[in-house]
This record gives sequence, structure tokens and C-alpha cells, in this order.
Amino acid sequence: MGNAIRFLKSRIAKLPLTFSESEAKAALHSDIDRFINEKIVLADKEIVRHAATKIRDSDVLLTYGSSCIVEMILLHAHELGKQFRVVVVDSRQLEGQKLLKRLVTKGLSCTYVHIVDVSYIMHEVTRVFLGASSVLANGTVYSRVGTAIVTMVAHEFHVPVLVCCEAYKFHERVQLDSICFNELGDPNDISKVPGRPDVKYLDNWTDKENLQLLNLKYDATPSDYITMIVTEYGMIPTTSVPVIVREYQKEHLLI
Repeated sequence: MGNAIRFLKSRIAKLPLTFSESEAKAALHSDIDRFINEKIVLADKEIVRHAATKIRDSDVLLTYGSSCIVEMILLHAHELGKQFRVVVVDSRQLEGQKLLKRLVTKGLSCTYVHIVDVSYIMHEVTRVFLGASSVLANGTVYSRVGTAIVTMVAHEFHVPVLVCCEAYKFHERVQLDSICFNELGDPNDISKVPGRPDVKYLDNWTDKENLQLLNLKYDATPSDYITMIVTEYGMIPTTSVPVIVREYQKEHLLI
């Protein structure tokens, strides 16, 4: 999102001073629509095309949570007639249930497991497809909390991990952990157990001065656990992320 905001600021700075308010708004709306079309819509189509080539008949593909781009890849491969099974791994947020419902409705063969069981099914998996909130300059993938666990388990089982991410999400920042920079969710979300209203051990946790609940929204996956990053520019190793960041910034300077 930082690159999108930077793009918008640069367009605002380049607006002619002679423009009226309505003309400036119209110009910005046009630029925003162009950015969405080129950097998201068309980029997603290219990513889907590249990633679908990595899916073969009889594959068992694992994904975590619910990623729009991964869903598009799976549906596209299914439309091409490829025969494969999808393992949807879910966590406390239960995002995977929505993805599972959409995939099953489209006729895909699916298996649903919780993240605590991922090590028990990983031996069946041939590839892991994941989305990302951001890819940092050192190859670290910033995504929904739990992603790092899935990639580490896949690494132990020697299963390739493909991260699908548009180039506008690449960032020049470097991050080594999930604590220095993160987003905090509502602590009350982790004080309750879904489906178990009788479990009330943490109902009055705010009254305990020596207790703090930490609900992190994202985690940082080291580049060592990522086999390949699929972008609209092609499939690249994590070591090539700085090149994409540099070229992407040059592209915006020319706009």
C-alpha cells in the first residue's frame, strides 16, 4: 500500500497549478483508475498465467488462509482441465472456510485442516501457494500471521513454496522479525475460543495488571523458506527482489 500512496502523492505534486479543483480531481481519478488497472488487474492476470504453468496433474496444492490471487490461480488451472487437489489450511481467523466454500462450489477437490495439523498433511503436498501483504528488499515475505509456520513446515518436508505477489507490494524496507513493525488486532479476539462460549478463563483479563494479550496480524517469513516469488514480471528468486524494487521505482519516475 505504501507504493500506491507514494504514487498518488507524486501525481498530486505534478498537477498543474492552473487546474481547477474539478479538473484536479478528474485527473487524479484517471491516474488512480490507471494504477488499479495496470498494477493490480493486469498484474494479477500475468501472475495467474505464470503460476498456472507450475501446476501439474495429480498435484496436491496447499494454501493458507484466503488469498484472492491464489484463488484465481487455482480456478484458472481448474478451468484448463488440470486435475489436482487443494489443501486449505486455516487458523483462528477462519478465513480459509470462505475460500474452501468457493473452491468446492466450483468443483475443486479440497481438504480442510487447521494450522496445528499442517505437519501431518504436508507429506502429501507437492507445492505450496501463498499470497503476501508485502515483500521486503531482503526477500522477507510479510503476510497474515501463521504464514511463517506453514513455510517452515514445508521447508522441512522439502516442498516448494511459491509466493504470489504484485510488484506494487514490493518495498525497499528491510525487516528481520515480526515485533519491530506490525499491526495489532483486538486483544479480545484471542481471549475467546470460537464455538466454546463455556470457556471463560480470560473474560476479565483487563483486570489483571500482570497479563497482556498480544494479537499480531502479520508475521515475517525469512527468504530461506521461499522457493520462488511469482510476479507480473515473471518468476524470480528472493535475491532478485531489490532489482524489482529498483526497476519499479524507475518506472514511476517516468510516469
